[in-house]
Amino acid sequence: MCGRYASSRDPSDLVVEFEIESGNVRESVQELPDNYNVAPTDSVIAVVERKNREVPDETIRKLTTVKWGLVPSWAKDTSIGSRLINARMETVAEKPAFKKAFATRRCILPADGYYEWYKSEQKVNGKPVKQPYFIRPADGGVLAMAGLYEIWRDKSVEDPDQDEAWLWTCTVLTTTATDDLGRIHDRMPLLVERERYDAWLDPLSSDPDDLLDLLVPAAPGRLEAYAVSKAVSSVKNNGPHLIDPLPPDGVDPIDKPEEPEETTLF
Repeated sequence: MCGRYASSRDPSDLVVEFEIESGNVRESVQELPDNYNVAPTDSVIAVVERKNREVPDETIRKLTTVKWGLVPSWAKDTSIGSRLINARMETVAEKPAFKKAFATRRCILPADGYYEWYKSEQKVNGKPVKQPYFIRPADGGVLAMAGLYEIWRDKSVEDPDQDEAWLWTCTVLTTTATDDLGRIHDRMPLLVERERYDAWLDPLSSDPDDLLDLLVPAAPGRLEAYAVSKAVSSVKNNGPHLIDPLPPDGVDPIDKPEEPEETTLF
């Protein structure tokens, strides 16, 4: 599964990467701070493509923000979202929670990389110690995760023309991990290759078989993985230090005893 990731790309870089006109970037994108510990229910950046209401045969690509954790349009409340952060590729076209979004509301969730936890042989109180790893494109490029989005009507807001009346949410599609990453975790996010951005985002395309053919696991060697501090395991921690590799000695910074503060004698 994908349960945490890092997102710190400048919106201007994403505009270029996904060929978005500057006027189609929502203000909320500019206001969203860098997040090196994205967790479920957080607001995240998404690339979506919507039908042009004025020209039905045309679409408009936008950079917007959504909440991570899909809330289907038929849901009675938003609590279901925390349980729908991932959608399995194997069943996404049939599951009631995802079927409609898969057909017409697909998106790309840009990331720097994502985290997975490996159950090590070390144990504490009889339980395996989980070592977090950061997995990212080896070339430093954008990780374009395949996602779905939904729009849920909040009926507590009477005026449907208010932004607050509509909640935009998303989920990340996952698949079986490739051999080089399966040693860490058996699932991984599905990626959308650059030459397939247009086809994946196109809301006018809805054939399940054609859509599934667009998605592929990362090619062997395309992603690199390295151990990082267990500090990322707490959502309270954030900052670029979370994606730093462990030092050569392998000692996690959070496991090192604090050095006493220096004092000056007068």
